[in-house]
Amino acid sequence: MQRRRFTSALASIAGLSTLSAPARAVSDADASIGIRTALERGAVAAVGLLGRADGFLGNPKVRIPLPGFLEDAAPLLKAAGQQRRVDELVTAMNRAAEAAVPEAKTLLVNAVKSMSVSDAQQILTGGDDAATQFFARRTREPLGTKFLPIVTRATKKVALAEKYNALAGKVAALGLLKRQDANLESYVTGKTLDGLYLMIGEEERKIRRDPVGTGSAVLKRVFGSLR
Repeated sequence: MQRRRFTSALASIAGLSTLSAPARAVSDADASIGIRTALERGAVAAVGLLGRADGFLGNPKVRIPLPGFLEDAAPLLKAAGQQRRVDELVTAMNRAAEAAVPEAKTLLVNAVKSMSVSDAQQILTGGDDAATQFFARRTREPLGTKFLPIVTRATKKVALAEKYNALAGKVAALGLLKRQDANLESYVTGKTLDGLYLMIGEEERKIRRDPVGTGSAVLKRVFGSLR
């Protein structure tokens, strides 16, 4: 149900670029209202898809893997009898992402409400991920701030997380690890954001390619009278 609502919502964005010539005479203000409606519904549905049990852990497209050298060392850790701890950490990271994503709803919706006519036109005429990039520009930094404490509370319960941070800091100081990956909480926060925008972008591109095939109740309701 969530995915169908998301598909229907984003189809209205894609459908705008395939309207007949008379429909393109729609005013900027009217087009902006339609895009806002579609983006708000899409954002809420995307949060619903990820912000639930197994939204990350059960989805290979967004599942958060062990960071950096810890992923490389996982076989050795498992061979040393640390399988349970490795599994606990992977689960904790993904559960943290699932717990954090619902916090995105308000910021995403507010970003849509603050959209200008110029923003709407850029989304209308932009590439396959124009709407996704709009969300990323407007929300990535504030969402990172919101997500970090939630992720921290979830990962601090796992003993291996603290050990990773201690070792990763030393490795990063030697230039052998990216700074953003040297802290587990920051790493998971970044991957959570990546997963959120990835899902929005994937649906957006699919629907732009085939808006008719997916169907669009929103498009018919908002733009039907303008055809």
